[in-house]
Amino acid sequence: MPAIAQSGLSGITESVRTLDINFDAADANHDGLLSKDEAKAGHVPFIVKNFDAIDTRHRGLVSKDDVHQFIQRALMRSQPAPASSAKRN
Repeated sequence: MPAIAQSGLSGITESVRTLDINFDAADANHDGLLSKDEAKAGHVPFIVKNFDAIDTRHRGLVSKDDVHQFIQRALMRSQPAPASSAKRN
């Protein structure tokens, strides 16, 4: 667990957990999907701000899985490239 705390993953995990709770609260019709209007009305600004990027299938709705995949892609983009094991001359 200390490695997770040192890497900042515990903060990310807590943020995603809070986002999931807010997603459920904003899901007015309880279908497991949010429209942009539901996200706005439910005060989920992260989803509102990133809605078009999260909605990769362009269906006008996003699921928690869609949100999680968006976050995962964003985290992967922010990781430094692995060091090459090849020696340079």
